[in-house]
Amino acid sequence: MQTGGQLKMCLWCFSFAVTSLEPIIGQYGEMLKIPCNSGAIKAEDIAITKWKYVSHTGDQFATDEYKVRVSMDKNSSLLISAAKLSDQRTFTCMVVTGGDVFEYPVNVLIHSESELAEKLSKCPHANPPANITWFKNNKPLEADGKGISIKVSVVVESSTGLSTTTSTLEYSAMKEDTGARFKCRADGLPLESSSMNFTITYSTENIMLEVSPQKELKEGDNLTLKCVADGNPAPTSFNFHLKGELVTVENTDTYTIANVSRDATGEYKCSLTDDTSMEATRNITVTYLDINLSPSGNIVKRAGEALNLSLQIDSSGKAEVSWTKNNAKLGKQPNFTKLGYSDSGRYEWTVTVGHITRTASFDLTVEGPAVVKSLFKNRSNDGQHKVLTCEAEGSPKPAVSWSINGTVLGESPFVNGKITHKIKVVPSANLTVHCTVTNSLGNDSRAINVSSLIEEVRMDKQDQSEDSDQTRLVVGVIVGLLIATLVIGLAYWVYSKKSK
Repeated sequence: MQTGGQLKMCLWCFSFAVTSLEPIIGQYGEMLKIPCNSGAIKAEDIAITKWKYVSHTGDQFATDEYKVRVSMDKNSSLLISAAKLSDQRTFTCMVVTGGDVFEYPVNVLIHSESELAEKLSKCPHANPPANITWFKNNKPLEADGKGISIKVSVVVESSTGLSTTTSTLEYSAMKEDTGARFKCRADGLPLESSSMNFTITYSTENIMLEVSPQKELKEGDNLTLKCVADGNPAPTSFNFHLKGELVTVENTDTYTIANVSRDATGEYKCSLTDDTSMEATRNITVTYLDINLSPSGNIVKRAGEALNLSLQIDSSGKAEVSWTKNNAKLGKQPNFTKLGYSDSGRYEWTVTVGHITRTASFDLTVEGPAVVKSLFKNRSNDGQHKVLTCEAEGSPKPAVSWSINGTVLGESPFVNGKITHKIKVVPSANLTVHCTVTNSLGNDSRAINVSSLIEEVRMDKQDQSEDSDQTRLVVGVIVGLLIATLVIGLAYWVYSKKSK
């Protein structure tokens, strides 16, 4: 890897300087700081500190060409002003402690944003002279006099007559060239260099504020803000503007607000710490929902009374409301202007805004005193007994009693404040029967006259005898009318004969 848009490649070989420490990256033209021993030795234990670097003439102390550009800080770090591409090399910190000497090599890389890079690479080839082609991402490159320059030189060794062809590529790197791979190839020969890429540095041009969760942010959620910048190397510190509050973060690009409230709704920004004009903005809305149903809980009312309900909704958007009674959905909100026993039950309101749902409920009991609504009798089909039926209303459930002993045929289920009670009796004389209903709120009674079965049988026979006499009378009248008609007809016939 090279920097400042530089990559050097050779068709025959490659050499790399490798150190045991992570490389130090400096920016072209800026102050370069190279740490010594990274705190491995305490400052008070160091007797002498010297810096040197490796050049083509051997080890050099950091003086000569660096006389006016170097200094050391209190931690023995080497400071080099106005960094150059030529500063890209290995510097060694030499530390003397007591009788020991320690060396700490540091590999330095310089990032450059110059328009045209220095020599990117050389690709030599021995005799005979050959044509060498450069490739970027497997596509051939041609000199264009602007960003791409290819220089070829041929050197002939006088003693052997052999020639060496060297092709040098100078390439002006752009941001879009990040990750691009370069190589060279000798035409007509199975000779090709390994491909290499290089690091491209560029300032931040775009910044974006990302928000999580991406869809709906609800009250009580954690809100995470992320500032995304496209520079290389990427910025490591950011400013987050939180509705008037400024928070600066280091070595991260995110900031989290835990358990947000509805007051967190508003405008948020993030910016670079070294260039506050480079900023991004997002409007964030916190969804919330509060409801209050009055009255609620257990409600007891008298039949015929009214129940006034109030549902208050405080939300961040339009709310959808639905109602159920005893878990069955209602088409509209119930109206309790005049309560009846059938209105008793459990009611539930469900309110939804976005992905938030709230519920409120109450249990309604409609009460009233026991009342007899109807009392009637029927004779059984076999005529052997009477069936008395008493229908009543009231809540709590009324208890039913009779003024006559009889056989209980059954009691209907107590539904919507209504109950029906039946008994079977065999009266031996005419009598008056009372049905009485009672609950904790009152009682009521109603009477019905019931005749004996013996009397009803006698009356039935008398009715049958009278019906027989009436039948004979009707038949006699009809026969008399027929005879009279015949007599009149015969007289008329005789009279007609005489007249002729």
